[in-house]
Amino acid sequence: MTVLVTGGAGYIGSHMVHDLVDAGESVTVLDNLSTGFRFLIPAPVHFVAGSTGDRPLVGEIIARQNVTAIVHFAASIVVPDSIADPLGYYSNNTMNTCALLDTAIKAGVRQLIFSSTAAVYGTTDTASVHENAPTVPISPYGTSKLMSEIMLHDAGKAHDLRFVILRYFNVAGADPKMRAGQATPAATHLIKVACETAIGKRPKMNVFGTDYPTPDGTCIRDYIHVSDLARAHSAALAYLRRGGESTTFNCGYGRGASVLEVIDAVKRKSGRDFAVEIGGRRAGDPASLVADVSRIRSTLDWRPRYENLDTIVAHALAWEQLLAKRKTAAA
Repeated sequence: MTVLVTGGAGYIGSHMVHDLVDAGESVTVLDNLSTGFRFLIPAPVHFVAGSTGDRPLVGEIIARQNVTAIVHFAASIVVPDSIADPLGYYSNNTMNTCALLDTAIKAGVRQLIFSSTAAVYGTTDTASVHENAPTVPISPYGTSKLMSEIMLHDAGKAHDLRFVILRYFNVAGADPKMRAGQATPAATHLIKVACETAIGKRPKMNVFGTDYPTPDGTCIRDYIHVSDLARAHSAALAYLRRGGESTTFNCGYGRGASVLEVIDAVKRKSGRDFAVEIGGRRAGDPASLVADVSRIRSTLDWRPRYENLDTIVAHALAWEQLLAKRKTAAA
């Protein structure tokens, strides 16, 4: 029995791979390396370079590696990019997911975990967002993920396929053992950007909008440590293996932090001040997104270990410093 992890050389996917390997699972990674890195994948893991939209390749992997479950991370994830290139996002996120599902079902795979996003909710007017909240995405990224969710529901009804959809809120931090972290050079994640600025990799960072209806005027997000998120996927896989029914879970901590609060945390943990430039709002950004996490905590055998913002920031800073050392050593 092998778990196929698509996008397993990426930020979140690589943490999932490490969690599975730590648990003694047989793992195969499929990644086209457009944003992923081989060095994030532990050595014993079987790696295949390629696309989830390549039906013959995916079918061959499932047959040769005896794949019984798929954890599907592979996707394009930058909201502003999706607004500039909507068709590219629908192609990579939705059409490739369709191809993956079709191939997996025909090959007999009956368990799948799908990496989704809180962006499917769009703009909300509640203190926290429940899984039953309306899904009205305001970006092609969110829409591309929602379309994939709909396909999953329909495929699950038509075929013997059980799935768990995990809607991430804001993922941050790095593996506490420093085996993996966010390595994409042009990443837009707030905590990574702030940490890069703190160590001097960037001359300054930008804040997009200070006129939102929030206490300090900046956007509020529910930040979840990437290692806690990986463990949520493992818990979801165990749930499916026990015969759990298809369902959707929010992945967050149930509380938010503003952009300025995050920047203050990075300055405090790094001990460094750095330049912050205030700009206008960015298209596709809701004022606040905080998860209602009652369902995941009552259903899965999962409890977060790193839900303190300072801990998340400390791990992210340590990873950025490690990346800087790697770059210096390679120069």
